[in-house]
Amino acid sequence: MSTNIVWHDQALTKHDQRIKNKHHSAVFWFTGLSGSGKSTVANAAAKRLHELGVNTYVLDGDNIRHGLNKDLGFSDEDRQENIRRIGEVAKLFVDSGQLVFTAFISPFKEDRETVRQLLEQDEFIEVFVSCPLEECEERDPKGLYKKARNGEIPEFTGISSPYEAPDAPELILETNRYSVDECVDQLINFIKENNWL
Repeated sequence: MSTNIVWHDQALTKHDQRIKNKHHSAVFWFTGLSGSGKSTVANAAAKRLHELGVNTYVLDGDNIRHGLNKDLGFSDEDRQENIRRIGEVAKLFVDSGQLVFTAFISPFKEDRETVRQLLEQDEFIEVFVSCPLEECEERDPKGLYKKARNGEIPEFTGISSPYEAPDAPELILETNRYSVDECVDQLINFIKENNWL
């Protein structure tokens, strides 16, 4: 890292942005197996909140890997760097006064904790999108589990690479038990209970 750089404070603070937007800003960090419903629920929640006048943005795993992180593979080291970069971007969205939803497998507890440390105490909400592996495999919306089982995808989370479920997430959404709309209701209730709207 260069030693000739200095952090430049914004003229508009995070507090200023929150007052203008009339809501809290935070990262809802969706984590779970491939096919558990992270992107689906995150996008549905963002849409519903947008309709309520809340500024939202979804950072999706596949989309990020098309641009910002297209140079990264799926080794443990690359997965760590993927999450580190996403955490830094998510923090910028929080500073701009938005609710940002990140939909990434983010399989390692340590990496998720690293992102939590970037933010203030009430700005990182770990959302465990809980769904049994068998159900995710049955859904297999992208055909990835089939490829992983055939050995076509090495280091695939849940099959040949581990997934470390959260120990104490702020929110658990059981997508095998509840519909997308019901999961969104649970998330919005969480937001309202914290008086963030």
